[in-house]
Amino acid sequence: MPTVEVRNLKNETVGEVELRDDIFGAPLNEALIYDAVKNYLTNQRQGTVATKTRGNVSGSGKKLWKQKGTGRARISSLRSPLWKGGGNVHGPQPRDWASELPKKMKRGALKSALSERLREGNLVVVESFDLETCKTRAFAGIASSMGWNTRTLIVEANPSDNLVLSSRNLPDVKLAADVNVNIYDVLLHEKIVFTREAINILQERLSN
Repeated sequence: MPTVEVRNLKNETVGEVELRDDIFGAPLNEALIYDAVKNYLTNQRQGTVATKTRGNVSGSGKKLWKQKGTGRARISSLRSPLWKGGGNVHGPQPRDWASELPKKMKRGALKSALSERLREGNLVVVESFDLETCKTRAFAGIASSMGWNTRTLIVEANPSDNLVLSSRNLPDVKLAADVNVNIYDVLLHEKIVFTREAINILQERLSN
């Protein structure tokens, strides 16, 4: 069973936490991670793009001239796709891009990605984020002293207002509240920082 040191915001070791081997000892499964990321990104698509068909554009539906005898090409309506300002043919219409991935596959991919971050030494556990102020500069100083100089994902069960306000303006820091950790964020951010409470909740959630 792997263990991780628990540090305070002064970068001092204050204890350690045991991690479940079935969650943080999973082998790297690149194919499963790929499927999970693809599913996540597909579900982010809004699908609201649309073009106007001949039934949506404005204009009279009256036949402009008679069918025969004029010497001109036959025409049915001003809204025909053949005319400037007419409707579009086979253009994109609103659709739902949502796709489903089995729950076990989602959890398996997340376990695999978290285990790899742990093996890399990029999974960090802190005791808590008890910030006295909500100053971005102060939080940036803490992040620098802790060695969080790359893209960092902070996972906190109940983030305080000071933590939310002081971290939101840092471009390389993202706060995941209420342990809503997804596979995309784990791969996007090199450092994953949990509080002791958050990592215990996450282990309980992934073990069910």
